[in-house]
Amino acid sequence: MKKLKRDVIIGLLSNITVAAVIVFVFAFTLVPGGVATTSGKGYEPIYNGDRTSDKVSLMFNVYENTAVVEGILETLEEYGAKATFFVGGCWADDNTETLKKIVESGNEIANHGYFHKDHSKLTLEQNKEEIRMTEVIVEALCGARTNLFAPPSGAFGKNTLVACSEMDYRVIMWSKDTIDWRDHDEGLVFSRATQNVSGGELILMHPKEHTLKALPRILAYYEKEGLKTVTVSENIGE
Repeated sequence: MKKLKRDVIIGLLSNITVAAVIVFVFAFTLVPGGVATTSGKGYEPIYNGDRTSDKVSLMFNVYENTAVVEGILETLEEYGAKATFFVGGCWADDNTETLKKIVESGNEIANHGYFHKDHSKLTLEQNKEEIRMTEVIVEALCGARTNLFAPPSGAFGKNTLVACSEMDYRVIMWSKDTIDWRDHDEGLVFSRATQNVSGGELILMHPKEHTLKALPRILAYYEKEGLKTVTVSENIGE
């Protein structure tokens, strides 16, 4: 089934991106010596935003639990907060309506690869393929163009950094990890998201039931501390 889905997406990629490829090739020939530009993205992953700011970001890596994602969106709206959802392509292509809700609610969609692979073990082209397939399906389904990439499990290598630089992506890591995928404890999620919190934090989460239960307390705490919960792009100055 995964192979069939992969073949379908690759077919979609071929049809949708023909014009984009032509434009890219034309632009590439204009770069002296045939060297691709990086548009200032560079090769270094980003672990936090401006530490002197009043901005924090919640990052949800999404491959499952659509109903919980919907609940997260409702809670964010209730508190006037925004977040970034790093979506897996194989989840995105089955959840068009939720993708649209993320965009329409003013939250941010970013890229988490298609099949949750270990990007530190992938070749340059394999890294690009995982990112590109997700990019294409997300844009086709909801019109959003992704430009931030969070490597699954935080695993990346030189090929990942080069691929993202050449594709005009920033590689996003985190400054705080709730480890909610492992520890199914609402209290732990709250403490890990709030302990010694400061401006510029990038806080990693997943759409888990216990995370959703902790979310109102987390957002209320940030508000009490004078912190604004914003998208990653706003936090890092995209």
